[in-house]
Amino acid sequence: MITRIVFFLIGFIFMIIGFSYFIIYINLLSFGYTISEYLSYCITRYECWLLLIGIIIILIIMLRKEKKHDKCL
Repeated sequence: MITRIVFFLIGFIFMIIGFSYFIIYINLLSFGYTISEYLSYCITRYECWLLLIGIIIILIIMLRKEKKHDKCL
């Protein structure tokens, strides 16, 4: 249970960091970059990949079934 919470928080933090960089890099559009150039630039930056990694971690944690421990009486 604790490990699920920890991984959820790690995934959430990764998502926040990655999304923040996507927002920060939107300023490139005001310098004359096109949408395709903006997306290709974001794909090459590892900070932006944190958004995808965070989403994957959260999906794995949410969709993974928890093991039930049977106790022998």
